[in-house]
Amino acid sequence: MLGWLLAVCAVVLVILVWPGNTYFGTDSQPDLGMSQQPSRSAAERWRVSDRGTDGGRVVSSDGGTAAVRLVCKPSALANYLLQHCRTFSEYSPCVGWTWRTSGFLQSVYEACWPYDSPVQFVRDNLQLSDDGLVALDWAVPSYQKRRRTSSHSTSPVLLIIPNSFGKITRNVLKLCEAALSLGYLPAVFNRRSHNGTPLTTLKLQQFGDPGDLREAVRYIRYRQPAGRLYAVSESTGSGLLLSYLGECGSSSYVTAAVCLSPVFRCQSWFENRLCWPIQWALVLYQKMCLSRYRTVLGQTVHTDTLFSCGSLRGLEEALFCQTAHKGTALVAATGTSSSNNSSGVWDAYWERNEPLRDVDEVAIPVLSVCAHDDPIRGDTQSTLPLELFETNPHFFLLLTGRGGHCGFSTQCDGSSAGAVGPATGVSSGIGRSGISWSHRALLEFFRATTDFFAAEERAKQLAARRRGLGGGSGGRVFRHRSVSTCKRVPACSHNIHAIYNWQRSYTR
Repeated sequence: MLGWLLAVCAVVLVILVWPGNTYFGTDSQPDLGMSQQPSRSAAERWRVSDRGTDGGRVVSSDGGTAAVRLVCKPSALANYLLQHCRTFSEYSPCVGWTWRTSGFLQSVYEACWPYDSPVQFVRDNLQLSDDGLVALDWAVPSYQKRRRTSSHSTSPVLLIIPNSFGKITRNVLKLCEAALSLGYLPAVFNRRSHNGTPLTTLKLQQFGDPGDLREAVRYIRYRQPAGRLYAVSESTGSGLLLSYLGECGSSSYVTAAVCLSPVFRCQSWFENRLCWPIQWALVLYQKMCLSRYRTVLGQTVHTDTLFSCGSLRGLEEALFCQTAHKGTALVAATGTSSSNNSSGVWDAYWERNEPLRDVDEVAIPVLSVCAHDDPIRGDTQSTLPLELFETNPHFFLLLTGRGGHCGFSTQCDGSSAGAVGPATGVSSGIGRSGISWSHRALLEFFRATTDFFAAEERAKQLAARRRGLGGGSGGRVFRHRSVSTCKRVPACSHNIHAIYNWQRSYTR
């Protein structure tokens, strides 16, 4: 009901205000500020240009106007992606006077419009080491009678991290449906108190604290030890995924990751207010979710301040940057001592939660799919860290001219789409219909990266045998671990049965 109300309010507001080309422009694709020069090594359907002396590369799809551009550092993996990820160059945004050309309306549609998904979920309530609860919702087809998946299954696991507000959007549901059709085991991660997960402690998860996600990943590895693990984050949920990959480095257990419409510079994003309809809707939704726990939250935060806030920054500060309540000496969830300088507490909070704080430690391929007209993220030049993609070989940016926030509508939406083989490298060869462009692109990225590292491993084994060093057993070990590193992955230092207590329930 809330989704319908927000959708109607947004549509009426846009029709009354009619912001012209800002949201409804029918002009050509926007200039992304990237020069283009021919290159011999580029595939025929791409154009490549070098940026400066740092080796950064910008690749644009060939055509009258650049519908999508790939920004990355030149590498063997980048060249492999250009050759094998045909979906990257097949993005054809809608043109003309239709609502699908509006980044704002695409964003509202994906966030609020209901979706009758054929996918159902089986929930694992995971009890953490501090007695808190998070939930993993495993997607299963509605026709499947057997609800449990065998631990001996070699199917790849797709861990999906929704936005930081806990809203399960149609984008997440459609991604689960597409992943199931290609042989993945999708699992949606729900933070404490999100999406019906009970709040059993006074602690809420901070924006970029990967502690809960780390324990959830270990549980997934315990439950599905033979399957590769891939991760996808949506919107502000990318902050949690990037924090986890940065803190865990080569021990993340993740083979490859994708961020859909991520927000990178999160402190600035909270400080710079969004346009008031979006700000109002997000604040209202978060207050409605927190109102269920108003009494218990009153023990650690100023609830009057919390529920009177009119901005996302105010809510975040009220939850995590206050230290005392009603004269007591309680310490806030941030662990910061009481201070009169609220700005200092705010800055200290983001020193621990900024998603890019440990970005140099990321050791797996990460693809970010962004749109130039994203109304949630903001201006492209100030919100996208282009220098990161130009200098770090692990990061790839797929930047489209249009697409909104997690929208990426195309001219052929609803028609048949080409098949994308599962990450195991086996092509289904069966046509798929209804899979959005962004989902086809990320699934193709997973398949290509897996094939690339498998080929690299085979080449290393062949070279080792030629040198007389053997290497026959290395392939079997490599098959069941992350392809991001050749170092030994450390075993979990905890007693798995002492940490995890889980209950299963059938939901949705």
